[in-house]
Amino acid sequence: MHTLFRARQIPLPAALVRLSELAHNLWYSWNDSAKSLFAEIDATLWDQCQHNPVRLLIEAPNEKLERLAGNGDFLRRYQAVIQQYDDYMERQTWFERQYPQHVHQAVAYFSAEFGFHELLPIYSGGLGVLAGDHCKSASDLGVPLVGIGLLYKKGYFNQKIDNRGGQQAENVVYDFMKLPIGPAYALDSESPQECEEPSSSPDAATETAPEELYITVPVADRTVRLKVWQVQVGRIPVYLLDADLPDNSPWDRELTGQLYGGNQDIRIAQEVLLGVGGIRALRALGIPTGAYHINEGHAAFLSFERLREQLDQGLPFHVALEVVRAGTVFTTHTPVPAGHDAFPLPMFDYYFSKLFADYPGFRHDFTRLGFDERKQAFNMTHLAMNTAALRNGVSKLHGHVSREMFREFHGDIDVNEVPIGHITNGVHLNTWLAPELKALFNRFLPGGWQQHQTDPDMWSSLQIVPSESLWNIHSGLKKRLIGLARDNLREQRRRSSLPADKLAEVDGYLSEQALTVGFARRFATYKRARLLFNDLNRLDRLVNNPERPLQFIFAGKAHPADQPGQDMIRDIYQVSQMDRFRGKIVILENYDINLARVLVQGVDVWLNNPRRPYEASGTSGQKAAMNGVLNFSVLDGWWEEGYDGANGWSIHSNDKSDPETQDRENTQSLYHVLEHEIVPLYYSQGEFPSPWVDRMKHSIRTLSPVYNTDRMVMDYTNGTYVPSLVRTQRFVSNHYEEATKVADYKKFVRSNWQHVRVLEVNDGLTTGRQPVPGMAPTKEATATVHFGPMWYRDTAVELVYYEEQPDGWRQVVVVMEPTRHLNENTIVYRAVIPSHLRHGSHFSVRVHPVSANFTHRFELPLVKAY
Repeated sequence: MHTLFRARQIPLPAALVRLSELAHNLWYSWNDSAKSLFAEIDATLWDQCQHNPVRLLIEAPNEKLERLAGNGDFLRRYQAVIQQYDDYMERQTWFERQYPQHVHQAVAYFSAEFGFHELLPIYSGGLGVLAGDHCKSASDLGVPLVGIGLLYKKGYFNQKIDNRGGQQAENVVYDFMKLPIGPAYALDSESPQECEEPSSSPDAATETAPEELYITVPVADRTVRLKVWQVQVGRIPVYLLDADLPDNSPWDRELTGQLYGGNQDIRIAQEVLLGVGGIRALRALGIPTGAYHINEGHAAFLSFERLREQLDQGLPFHVALEVVRAGTVFTTHTPVPAGHDAFPLPMFDYYFSKLFADYPGFRHDFTRLGFDERKQAFNMTHLAMNTAALRNGVSKLHGHVSREMFREFHGDIDVNEVPIGHITNGVHLNTWLAPELKALFNRFLPGGWQQHQTDPDMWSSLQIVPSESLWNIHSGLKKRLIGLARDNLREQRRRSSLPADKLAEVDGYLSEQALTVGFARRFATYKRARLLFNDLNRLDRLVNNPERPLQFIFAGKAHPADQPGQDMIRDIYQVSQMDRFRGKIVILENYDINLARVLVQGVDVWLNNPRRPYEASGTSGQKAAMNGVLNFSVLDGWWEEGYDGANGWSIHSNDKSDPETQDRENTQSLYHVLEHEIVPLYYSQGEFPSPWVDRMKHSIRTLSPVYNTDRMVMDYTNGTYVPSLVRTQRFVSNHYEEATKVADYKKFVRSNWQHVRVLEVNDGLTTGRQPVPGMAPTKEATATVHFGPMWYRDTAVELVYYEEQPDGWRQVVVVMEPTRHLNENTIVYRAVIPSHLRHGSHFSVRVHPVSANFTHRFELPLVKAY
């Protein structure tokens, strides 16, 4: 894969010239030595500029830089960091060892938001931070990933909390000359060819200013011009599209102004820019792309642009669709139907009026890919589902929820057969693990443990880590958190012009000795941030116990249009101002990556109490876990998989009960576990709680090797990326021969499926076998199937029944074998089944099409059952 990133050269002393290169690659943000090096230049300025090395180097006094250039100790540390950087960029990677034949084929990862670092706020929460961590691990592993997103000039928003607890949203316009970001450049003559032979039509051509890359995208009845920017994340380039150009109208310039801002018109226009513009940027860059990952439905319009490319190659629509599906992976993150973007059909028609004018014969074909019959709207998740061969949720439970949600896509099959898998989210260890803990683990874990973090054996040595050392580091991290929290609260009061005594009062808030619980996340109603406050008297007894005090730190943003979310912030703030809770329950403002990092490293317990099963995965608890912070959570998302009964605590939740009952039961469970398990364990042995530290070790050992993005990206690579690259190569080779065969076969099956019928089922035949001692008696069932023009070998005939297991009912599928041809297209099938089963009440017979070229068994949603 060939990319070029020409970072601006910041004037520096000759001895330190490569600091500019280092500052323009976000690799520094997960390398502790690099961060320490930049902090050494000017620690105060480093904090003031949000740990932004580009701004640091620009604003640092020249005389200070010249002095450091002559400092032998600093130069040695500088050269050591540069050597680390060079070694990282040049070493052989996991992907190169595993898949050397695919190293020059890119996987394009499309996401509406990316959370790499607090200095680049083009993220709102977990989805964006996950995307950032995904790119970082892809870099660590050498996966040839390319990120595609939008460059939001105003970011998300800065949050201020006023003296009544109201959230104030402030836009901030960023100076890109002082950020680790630069223009992308057009295709150079040595770039490899595309895997999919993209169109060279005028619409796909790029317009270029000198060297810098610009593209155009049709949006409704006009054309929007986009500048392409590049952020370098280790080995991974991420390209961000910017509409804020003088060529565009004022309305269009604002399309990349703010993340998740504005109305539905802005939302659909942003998604057109992301999907269609992202593909055009890839083509202009000359990056050979064989797989496309749609990270949530926002980016699904990329499939429209890829379909258009294939139509321009002369492919029929149904063949073009198979080419697109072959290389597309879709990850859904939303377990609530209302959370999926859907647009009114007239709006959808308007925004794609040029596409439909240029390809008038395919308007219905494009529209049906995302048509939501229930809502009579165009649904982005439906589009992603219909154009991706491989789809997954983000935890085991969320995979099940997604299969239930999208069962209708796949005909009359059991929910567990719906072809949506799961790849559980993780977090980037080197970003989120405290540097002090990394240094401690370096002393006791095997060498290279960070590069082999997915191997459980690497973590077994935690048992020999001195408990006192682990506890002392944790105590230091907690002290740092409390200091930051006080600064945050003091700033809230200063901005509200409160008197000096009220500012000084904050110095006594929070105790370094008290058991500290953290709750920080997006304030959405299903996350139930107020659950803790359902019994204030009981909370009072916990918080104000003089011998075993408990304190809580809250943080999080609500979307500016989400009034219920903002009401939760106000309610928590008002509780925090009550005399009995003042200084023991606090809510911090402007939750971002920096604040999250300090929180997940410094609290004792991480609290999570969503309404099950609405937490698709959740990753903040994973960040906490690797730092020895113990999780206390509803068994939802990742915690249902991760909890083993000893590495944290669970909040009892019955998601079958009504919401009011569930809230009541969860509240009782939350208080009971706090009172009878968590608080007693923490205070079990005075100043050094040995049993608590044992549980910290167990949590780190059992959770860290699993819930990291190295494991997650390996799962995506092995299970989706490489299969998609291979399938794409097969489908486009020999002038799309295999894609055409598959598409024509599906077209034939759809046209003739109405002729397939199960004519008769007989469930009373004896097998003629002697019963085997200890085995249940069996019998033979038969089914007579008429196939019409279909060849019987292109179908599977199956007998389906359910048997009771300790954990519920399990589906059993028995493949029926052909025994007799009544005529050319009518065949009798047989199967041996338990003798007590009766057709209709106990089992059914079904027929569905199959092919060795299908990605999964139920690729066609055609099932005939009897």
